[in-house]
Amino acid sequence: MNATLRKALPREANGMGAPEQSASPGLTLHSRELFRQGAVVQIRHQGQTYQLRLTRQDKLILTK
Repeated sequence: MNATLRKALPREANGMGAPEQSASPGLTLHSRELFRQGAVVQIRHQGQTYQLRLTRQDKLILTK
């Protein structure tokens, strides 16, 4: 799993929707942008659906 998805990004990070500059390659998204319409995001990967959930403790859980 991508290290970016293992932890929630700080809420005080600047710019909603603007990609954040990172030392690692790839796209970085703010968690608040992913969860702006609820606490669950559906992710399709290789024909399977995963759920990325935001917990009350502000943690991320990825399940199949």
